[in-house]
Amino acid sequence: MSSRKGAGVLELAVLGLLHESPMHGYELRKRLNTLLGMFRAFSYGSLYPCLKLLLGKGLIVEDRPEEPLNVPLALQSRRSKIVYKLTAEGKERLEELLTEAGPAAWEDESFGVHFAFFSHTHADVRLRILEGRRSRLEERLESVRAALARTRERVDSYTLELQNHGLESVEREVRWLNELIGRERAQAATENSKDKTEDGLR
Repeated sequence: MSSRKGAGVLELAVLGLLHESPMHGYELRKRLNTLLGMFRAFSYGSLYPCLKLLLGKGLIVEDRPEEPLNVPLALQSRRSKIVYKLTAEGKERLEELLTEAGPAAWEDESFGVHFAFFSHTHADVRLRILEGRRSRLEERLESVRAALARTRERVDSYTLELQNHGLESVEREVRWLNELIGRERAQAATENSKDKTEDGLR
C-alpha cells in the first residue's frame, strides 16, 4: 500500500472517530487499532504525524485541560492529557471524504474503514462502494480460478489447500456483499415509495 493511500485512510479514520467524540491520543490509538487493525497493519508511528498534519490544516484542535493550582509541576505533565476535537472545517472534510465512492474506496486497505462509517454515509454512496467492492472481488475470483485451473496439477496438496482457502474467503465476501446490496436496494425502494406516497398526500 502506498504511503499516500495509507495517509488518506488514516485521515478518514481519525476524523470519523473524532466526529463520534473528542479523544486523547492514547484512546484514539486504541480505537484506531481496533478499527484499522482488522483490515491492515496499523503503525502507531503514523498517528502523531497525521494528527500534526490535521492540526496544521485546522481540521482538529488540541484541548489541554487546566491543571489545579495545587498539583506539583512534576505530576502535571503525567496527568495532563491533550484531547483532540474536530473543528467545523474537520466536519466538512469528513463529509467530503465520505462522499468518495471511486476505486480507492473499494480497495482492501480502505474499504473496511469506509464501511465502518457507513452510518454517516449517504445511501447512494454506500451502494456505489458496495457494488464497486463486489465488482473488484469478482474480477479477483476470475483470476484466482484461472490460476487454480492452470496450476492444479503442478502444486502439492498443501499449496492447493491454501489456494482453495483464499478462493473460499473471496467467495464468502462476495455472498456477504450481495446480501448487503440487496438490503440497501430494498431500503432505497421502500424510502422512494414512502416519499411518493407523502407527495401524493400533499
